[in-house]
Amino acid sequence: MKEFRMPQLHINPALIDWTGHEGLPRFDLVKDEDFAGAFDAAMAKHDAEINDIASDPREPTMENTIIALEIAGDELSRISALFWNKAGAHTNDVIQALEREIAPKMSRHYSKIAMNEALFKRVDDLWEKRESLGLTVEEERVLERHWKGFVRTGAKLPKPEQERLAAINEKLAGLGAKFGQNVLADEKNWQLHLSDEAELAGLPAFLRDAMASAARDHGREDGYVVTLSRSIIEPFLTFSERRDLREQAFKAWTARGANGGETDNLAIVKETLGLRVERAKLLGYDSFAAFKLDNTMAKTPEAVNDLLMAVWEKARNRALEEEASLAGLVAEEGGNHEVMPWDWRFYAERLRHRTFNFSETELKPYLQLEKVIQACFDVAERLFGIRATEVRDVPAYHPDVRVFEIRDEEGALTALFLGDYFARSSKRSGAWMSSFQSQHRLPLKNGKKGEIPIIYNVCNFAKPAAGRPALLSLDDARTLFHEFGHALHGMLSKVTYPSVAGTGVARDFVELPSQLYEHWLTVPEILEKYAVHYETGEPMPKELLEKVLAARTFNAGFATVEFTSSALVDMAFHTRGEVGDPMQVQAEVLDKIGMPQSIVMRHATPHFQHVFSGDGYSAGYYSYMWSEVLDADAFAAFEEAGDAFDPVMARKLKNNIYSVGGSVDPEDAYKAFRGKLPDPQAMLRKKGLAMVEELSGSDA
Repeated sequence: MKEFRMPQLHINPALIDWTGHEGLPRFDLVKDEDFAGAFDAAMAKHDAEINDIASDPREPTMENTIIALEIAGDELSRISALFWNKAGAHTNDVIQALEREIAPKMSRHYSKIAMNEALFKRVDDLWEKRESLGLTVEEERVLERHWKGFVRTGAKLPKPEQERLAAINEKLAGLGAKFGQNVLADEKNWQLHLSDEAELAGLPAFLRDAMASAARDHGREDGYVVTLSRSIIEPFLTFSERRDLREQAFKAWTARGANGGETDNLAIVKETLGLRVERAKLLGYDSFAAFKLDNTMAKTPEAVNDLLMAVWEKARNRALEEEASLAGLVAEEGGNHEVMPWDWRFYAERLRHRTFNFSETELKPYLQLEKVIQACFDVAERLFGIRATEVRDVPAYHPDVRVFEIRDEEGALTALFLGDYFARSSKRSGAWMSSFQSQHRLPLKNGKKGEIPIIYNVCNFAKPAAGRPALLSLDDARTLFHEFGHALHGMLSKVTYPSVAGTGVARDFVELPSQLYEHWLTVPEILEKYAVHYETGEPMPKELLEKVLAARTFNAGFATVEFTSSALVDMAFHTRGEVGDPMQVQAEVLDKIGMPQSIVMRHATPHFQHVFSGDGYSAGYYSYMWSEVLDADAFAAFEEAGDAFDPVMARKLKNNIYSVGGSVDPEDAYKAFRGKLPDPQAMLRKKGLAMVEELSGSDA
C-alpha cells in the first residue's frame, strides 16, 4: 500500500481549538488529510517550547521548569488525542498509513526531548534539592515522575547509547502500530457465511439477529455471518450445535496474526522482544521485565510470578474438575471425543443450565444495553454524587457515539463522557477507556485555568437490527461496568497536574477502579431495578436473579487458567534474553505449567495486543490479577459495612482512590481508603478458588 503523505504544514483550527459543546472537539470539521501537516507543525512548535524551557537563564523552579513542561505541547496533545482515537475506534486506509508513519516520528520527537542535556539538568537540579523546596506530596510525585521519565529514557547515558536507545524506541513504535493493524486486518478479512438452517442449529434469536446484521454490513443480502468480533464469536461458540463449524470459527479466531503473509505477526514479535531486551540492558536492567516493574507496586518479576503461580495451581485444579464434568456431558450425548477448546463454551453453557437451571438465552432479554448504561450512571450517582445527562445532536467521531454531560451535586459541569458501544469493521477489537483531555488546575497559555476531563469508552457489542434493542450477555455487562470504572477514574480526578490525573498511575494499580466497579453490577438491588425484560418491562424473576448470583463463580477455573497462562507467557518473554522462536517459548511455558489441552491462552502471542501493540501492558498483563487482589479486598469493605452504598466507605473510596490519580503513592492511597494493605484471600474467595481451610487466613 502506498504510504500517505501530505505536504501541508498548517493546522486546521478544529484540531486544536475545540469549540464544540462545552469544549468538545468539532469532530465534523476534522478531515483525515488534516493530520499529517498538523503533526509536523505541532511537533515543531513543541520543540520551540522545550528549547525555551531548557535555555531559560533563570534558576530552575517548579513553575519555570516542571509546570512549563506540563503545559508544553498542548497543540500536539490535542492533535494526538484525536488521531489515536480514530486509529483505534474508526480507522481506514489513510489513517493506518499515517499511523505507521506517525508512530515512529512521535517516538523520535520525544527521544529528542529526553536527550536534551540542558533540560534534564534543570529537572535534575530540582530533584537533587527537592527536600528543601517545600513541595506538596503531589508536587514531589510530579517532579519524581519527570525525573524518572528522563532517566528511564536514557538521559544519563553517553551520547552514542542515547542515540541507539532513541532508534530502538522509534523502531518499537512502528512495530507496535503494524502489529495492531495486522490483527485488525485478520479480524476484518475473515467471515463464515451461513445460510442453511442446519448450519444455524442451536443459535438463539439474538445471535441470529446479530449475524444477519453482520451479513448486511459485509455486503451480503441474505444469510448470516460469523465474524471474529468477540460479541459474535463467543456466543457462536457457546450455542452452535455444529461442532465442525465451531472448530472452524475457533481456529480462525485463535489464528489472528499467525496466518502467514503480510499480516503475520511472528517476525514482529521476535524483533520486538529483541529490541526490548537491548533497551533494558542499555538502561542497566537485567531484563525488560525488571525495567518495566521497577515503577510498579509489584516491583520485581519474582513477586509477579509468585502471585501468578500461587493462583495457577488452584485454577488448574479447578479447571480439570470442570473439564471432567464437561467430558461427562460429552459421553452422555454419545460423543466420542475429548473436550477441545472449541467445545468448552458449548458444554459449559449446558452444564450451567443443568446446575443452576438457567441459560444465557434466558438471561439476555433482561440485560438491555440501555438499562445497563443507566445502571452504571445510577451506581456512580449513589456512590459519588455525580449525574449523567445525555445531550443529543452533538457531532461525535461516529454516528453511533453518544455524548453525556457529567455534573456534580451542585449541578456544576465536571466532565464530558462519550460512549461508543457497537462493533464495526473500522474498530479494533476489545474494549477500552481513553481521554481527549485530562483534568488539571494549571494556568494555560490561552488564559484559561485548568480543564475538565473529556473521557470516552469504546466497546464492541453486537449492533442489533433497526428497531431492536441491544441485548448483552452477563460478560458484556461486566465489560461495560469495567470500562465505566476506568472512565470514572478519569472523570472524578481532582489534581493540579495533568501528568498525574485520572489513570496516570502505576500500571498494576490502574485496573483497581475498573475491576472494583464491576462488583456493583451484581448488587441485588441494582439487578432488581435495571435487569428488566426488554418486551414486558418486568423485572428479572427473583428465582432467576438468585440463580445468577449463585452462579457467579461458575467456570472460574477456565477463566482463571485462560488469563493466568497469558500472564505467565508475558512474563517469560520479558524475563529471558533474546527469543529465537516466540511460539516455541509459548509452548515451553504452557507445557511446564501443565496447560490443559481443552483451554487456550486468552491472548495467544500473535494477537496479544496488550503486550505487542505498544508496550503498555508488556511485562504487565499480570496487573489485572494484582488489581484483582485490591478490588476484592476493597469491595469487602462495603460488605463488612453491611451496605454496598455505605456513604462513609463511598466517600473514602472517592477521595482516596478515584480522585487522587497518581498524586499519591498507590500503597498510601489504598491504606488511606482501607486502613491496611489488601488480603489476597479476598480475591481467591471472589473467584471461588479459596480452600475451606484458607478462609480464615491472616492479612498479607
